[in-house]
Amino acid sequence: MTAVARSVSPAYQADEERHRRERKKRNLADNLVSLRFLLPLLAVYIVIILIPFFQSLVFSFTDYGGYDLALAKFVGLANYRMIFQDQTLLAGLGFTLVYTVLTTAFTTVLALPLAVILNRQFFGRNFARSLFFFLSVPSMVVLGLVWQYIFSPLGNGAVNMVLGKMGIDPVPWLSDSKLACFCIIFIAVWAQTGWHATLYLAYLQAVPADLYEQASVDGASGFQQFVHITLPQMVPAISVSVFMLLTGGLKVYDLPFALTGGGPGNATYTVTQSIIVTGIGSGRYGVGSALGVLFFICCLLLVALQQLLSRLFEKRLS
Repeated sequence: MTAVARSVSPAYQADEERHRRERKKRNLADNLVSLRFLLPLLAVYIVIILIPFFQSLVFSFTDYGGYDLALAKFVGLANYRMIFQDQTLLAGLGFTLVYTVLTTAFTTVLALPLAVILNRQFFGRNFARSLFFFLSVPSMVVLGLVWQYIFSPLGNGAVNMVLGKMGIDPVPWLSDSKLACFCIIFIAVWAQTGWHATLYLAYLQAVPADLYEQASVDGASGFQQFVHITLPQMVPAISVSVFMLLTGGLKVYDLPFALTGGGPGNATYTVTQSIIVTGIGSGRYGVGSALGVLFFICCLLLVALQQLLSRLFEKRLS
């Protein structure tokens, strides 16, 4: 090793050093060019996300009422203590977490097999794909208003009319706490399954068909092919889908509000609705900000857990 180092001439070393400096300058120039494109996005991110977040963090330790910040007094952790003592706010946090976990689990369990079925050759396949994807096109507000008539607890509701034909009394779909939660989760899963199945379908079409042909020759059953070929190939798609479901579920507001308005009682109250009603509607910006900060921490922990489980799942299947 020493003999080789000694055989390198000083001129060669100087030339290598010059090339290294030139590469460093080119990399710096490329980074500056990239930074020019990133600066507008960074500015928007700072103005829209970071500044309001830090404002909320400051407000959460005060009794700020939304009028004059100079009159706000520092109250420490009083707003956070109030959240854990207010049953309405706790109900919003609890339902949001339950909604997020259940819709993510059921949508994933249903969308993945549906994508496998839609990936096969059969008559009317394109129509079936379009039909399932169409369910996610209308907004959640529109779906909430439509399903409000379908699940109406009165006798003129669509489902109760059918049940009445069979001699069954009207079911309080939206006036019972547990049934209202079930209806919202059911509608969300019904609306999102087709879209996420389309996402999985895009990844499935990139899986080489030779893998399935070889597995069939070796005598592998359809279930074995799904476990040993499809699932490992679909891990990136599952991570993306679950992440989108988690983030969408955590910030849910439109569907429960359009369907039940947060009722009956506080059974379908969401964190977003709690922040709007408490912070803006009641003028308690300090409490609303504290709820927002606390909810941000919950979201951070839940998403971090999802990323950890995705990596463990990927390692297990690889």
